[in-house]
Amino acid sequence: MRPDILVVGASGFVGGALLRAYGRRAIGTYWHSATPGLERLDMCDAAAVDALVDRLQPRIIIHPAAQPNVDRCESEIDESYRVNVTGTVNVARAARRTGARYLYFSTDYVFNGKVGPAPVDAPTDPLSVYGRHKLEAEVFIRENLDNYVIARTCGVFGFHPQGKNFIMALLDKGRRGEPMRVPSDQWGTPTYVDNLAQAVQELAELDFVGIAHPVGPDFLVRIEFARLAAEILGLDPSFLQATPTSQLGQAAARPVYGGVDNRSTQALLRTRLMSAREGLLAFKKDMEGRA
Repeated sequence: MRPDILVVGASGFVGGALLRAYGRRAIGTYWHSATPGLERLDMCDAAAVDALVDRLQPRIIIHPAAQPNVDRCESEIDESYRVNVTGTVNVARAARRTGARYLYFSTDYVFNGKVGPAPVDAPTDPLSVYGRHKLEAEVFIRENLDNYVIARTCGVFGFHPQGKNFIMALLDKGRRGEPMRVPSDQWGTPTYVDNLAQAVQELAELDFVGIAHPVGPDFLVRIEFARLAAEILGLDPSFLQATPTSQLGQAAARPVYGGVDNRSTQALLRTRLMSAREGLLAFKKDMEGRA
């Protein structure tokens, strides 16, 4: 069966989960991290994007690829713009030209974090370069495409072999008893990556156009989520050090009361969006299966 789903950025954390969920129905791309079975693509090269989409003719294009390092984006503004805006525009235009449905991953960083979790229609007001660039990409999609979903996420966690998410770092430091500073005043909506992938699969097939928030229902301060994770994973929580944002030395401003409200999206879905505890239990089971 010829794949009818294209995942741009399938070598990454979220993209890899999507590729596992779709199986043979999807084909994915990589840029820096060469992965067997994936197509190499520089999404910042419009001609390369057009050539790949023309050759594959996907029915749906799902786009989690990004430069997600929010602190790096503050110092490397041109790179952030090239990847998070120009790259997105290239893929979105290819989707529009070929008639593919386009599902783009955005972030709660498009909000200022004064009142969270934010509903889909809340006013945007990003605090960081990363947030501004993701919002610029959102605006282009809304103004130029007719068949799209913008999926805003927050606090995505789950297994990743390179440890590129909060929960993998917590597991590593907790096992070694190494101190880990965790924000005591940053709130969000933790989201289990495999549950996110399942929800996105359903959103991609719905007769729905607009913004969705396929995140977990819990609104937690980061240190509470970390302590819950330590409890479920059987770690002594004493390695966790509750630290105010002002003492973390982060280059990019974070939306303190961040996260996004999932209720309007949950109403669209058969997939039940998991609580933080449910997601962590699923993560633990996944880790045990890999042992």
